[in-house]
Amino acid sequence: MTAIDIVDSADRNGVDGSGEPPATLDRSAHQPVDGPQPSRRTTIWSLGALLVATTVLYLWNLSANGWGNSFYTAAIQAGSQSWKAWFFGSSDMANSITVDKPPASLWIPALFVRVFGLNSWSVLVPEVLMGVASVALLYVITRSRFGHWAGIGAGTVLALTPVAALMFRFDNPEALLILLMIAAMGALLKAVDTGRLRWMIAAGAAVGFGFLTKQLEVMLIVPPMVIVYFVAGSGGWMRRVGHLFAALGALIVSAGWWILTVELWPASSRPYIGGSQNNSILELTLGYNGFGRLNGNEEGSVGGGGRRSQFAEMAGQQGPGGGPGAGGGMWGQTGITRMFDAEQGGQIAWLIPAAIVLGTAALVLIGRAPRTDRRRAYLLLFGGWLAVMTLTFSFMAGIFHSYYTAAMAPAIAAVIAGSAAIVWPARHRLWVRLVLAGAVWTTAGWGFALLARTPDFVPWLRWLVLIVGVASGVALLVAPGAGWRNRTAAVAAAGAIIAALAGPTAYTIDTVNTGKQGSIITAGPQTEGGMFGPGGRHRGGPGGPGGMMPPGMSTGSRQAGFPGMNGGFPGMNGAEGMAGGPGGLLNGSTPSDEMIALLRDNASEYTWVAAAIGSNEASGYQIASGYSVMPIGGFNGTDPSPTLEQFKQYVADGRIHYFVNSGRGMMGGDSSGASAQIKEWVTATYTSTTVDGVTLYDLTSPR
Repeated sequence: MTAIDIVDSADRNGVDGSGEPPATLDRSAHQPVDGPQPSRRTTIWSLGALLVATTVLYLWNLSANGWGNSFYTAAIQAGSQSWKAWFFGSSDMANSITVDKPPASLWIPALFVRVFGLNSWSVLVPEVLMGVASVALLYVITRSRFGHWAGIGAGTVLALTPVAALMFRFDNPEALLILLMIAAMGALLKAVDTGRLRWMIAAGAAVGFGFLTKQLEVMLIVPPMVIVYFVAGSGGWMRRVGHLFAALGALIVSAGWWILTVELWPASSRPYIGGSQNNSILELTLGYNGFGRLNGNEEGSVGGGGRRSQFAEMAGQQGPGGGPGAGGGMWGQTGITRMFDAEQGGQIAWLIPAAIVLGTAALVLIGRAPRTDRRRAYLLLFGGWLAVMTLTFSFMAGIFHSYYTAAMAPAIAAVIAGSAAIVWPARHRLWVRLVLAGAVWTTAGWGFALLARTPDFVPWLRWLVLIVGVASGVALLVAPGAGWRNRTAAVAAAGAIIAALAGPTAYTIDTVNTGKQGSIITAGPQTEGGMFGPGGRHRGGPGGPGGMMPPGMSTGSRQAGFPGMNGGFPGMNGAEGMAGGPGGLLNGSTPSDEMIALLRDNASEYTWVAAAIGSNEASGYQIASGYSVMPIGGFNGTDPSPTLEQFKQYVADGRIHYFVNSGRGMMGGDSSGASAQIKEWVTATYTSTTVDGVTLYDLTSPR
C-alpha cells in the first residue's frame, strides 16, 4: 500500500487530520444555464459547425506558409529520416546539434513526414489538427460547467484569437503546448469534480509533456493548478496535498525520462544540445530557456551573456541601469502595459479588459458558494493562468516575441465564456447590467483603438465596432430583466458579440490570407508604432523574415554594421533570402536549382553535403537537397559546436563537402567564437566559388 493509498483510506474513514469528514462534491454547482438548453440535434450541428469552420479556417491558404519556420522544418525532416534525430530533436540527419528546445513538438510532424513525405502540408497539417483539438477540448471543459453555448463561445473565441490562429498554422512548439495546457486544466478540473487520484496524475503528466515541448513556459500554469486544487478539491486537506504530490511525481516522470536519458547518454554519441554553451540539457532548461528569459542573462542568445549590453546599446535600446529590461530592452519595453502595446495588442489583447471585468463580476455573483463550487474553480483556474502568464510576459527581460502570447488565448476564451454564462442570467440586477454595459463599452473602445493602429486596414471596421458596441451597451443597460426571449436583450447580446469579435476576426482572416515564414512572425496587418516604427513589422512572405526583430534591425535597409556582421544583418532585411539567396538569423536560405544540383552531386559520399553558420542558414539547403547540412553554432551561430578542431577533423576525414559563406560572423560581435574561427580558417585555406550569388568553399580542394 502506497502513501497515497493510506491517505485515501484515511479520508474514506473520515480521518484526515482536520477533524472533519471528507467533503462531498457540490452538486448544487450543476445549476442549469439560464433559459432552455438546445436539443441534441442543435448541439451536434452547432458543435460540428464550430469544428468544421475552424478546420477550414486553419487549412485555408496553408501552403502559403511554405516551410513555416525552416529551423523546425529541417529538424522535422531530420527526424523523418533518422530515429536518433527524431528522439533528440536534431537539426540535421547526421545529428551534429539539436534545436534549442526539447523535441516533443517535432515528434508528430516528423511521423507525418515519414508517412506522407516532405511537403508543406505534411509539416503544417499536424499543427492545424492540434488547433482544432484545442478548440474542441476547451468546448468540452467549458460545457461541463456552463452549458453548450458557453462551450461554443469559449471555442469560438479561441479559434478567432489572431495569434492562436497564427500558431495553429505554423510549426513552432506553441500548438502542442497549448493543447497540453488545456488538457492539464481539464484533468485537474475533473479531479476537482470526482476526487479521483488518476485525474491528478493525468494533469501532472500533461504538464510534464508540456515541459518536453517548451520547457519552463508550461510551468507558468502550475501555481494556479496547485492553488485551485488545494482550495476547491474534494476531501480533507491531507488528501488534497497527497494528490498534489502524486501529480508532481507524474510531472517529474513524464518529463524526466527524456531529460535523464539525454544526461546519461554519452555525449560523444549524441548530438550537441543546441542553445547551451556546455552541451547540457540542464543548462538549456535553467538558462537559455529558463531563468535567462526572466532576467535577460541568456548566454548564447543574440547579444546574450557578456555581449548583450554592447548589442543592446548599439541598437539604441539600453535600459537606464544598463540592463536590457530596465525600461525597455532589445526585446521591447517591459511593464504592466506590455500586452497592450503595438507589438502584442492586436495579437492577443482584444478581450483582456472584458475578461477582467466579467471575471470579477462572476466571482462576486458566486459569492459564498461552497468551497468546492465547480464554477468558481473553473474561473480561478483559467483566471490564474491568464494572470500569471500576463505578468510573466510583461516583465520578463530576456528573449520575448509576440507569438508567445498564443499561450494566453485559451485562458482568455475560458474566462470570457464562463463569466458571461454566470453574469448574463443575473442581469435583472442593476449593477450587473452596469457591468455588462461597461464591459461592452470597454471592449468596443479598446477594439477601436487597436484597429486605429492599422488605419489602412479595413478603415470602416473600427467605426462599426465602436458604434455597435456603444449601442449594444446602452441596450443592455436599459433592457428589462432576465429571460432569453426578451428581444432587446437578445439584440443587445448579438451586437456585443459582433463588437467584441469583429476586430480579432478581421485580423485572423488577414493572417490566414498572408503567407507567414521565418523564425519570428506576427498575426494580422502591419501595425503603427511597432518595433520598426510606422509600418510596424515585416509581413511574412517567401524567403522573408516574416516578423518582428529587435529594435535597430531594419527591414528596409542595412544599418550601420555590428561587429562580426559585415556591415549589416544579412538575411534579416527584406532584400535578403530571396530565391537563390542565402538565409540568415531569422529566415531560411532558398537555394536555386543549380545550387541544389551541386549539393546533391556525390552527396552520398559525405556525412554533410555542406556546412553553414546558423541553423536557419543551413535549413534551406538541407530541406531542398534532402541531405544533411551542418548548422555551425546552432540557431544563433553562437553555440560552440563544432569547435575549430572538430571541424578541421571532419574536413580531414572527408565528411563535409562545402562551406556556405553567407557573410555572417558570430552574433553579438564575438570574433573569438567557434563559428567565427571556422569561417576564418575556411576562407584562408580554401578557394571560393560563387553560385547564384552564394559564396561556396569546396572543402575537398584546398588552395
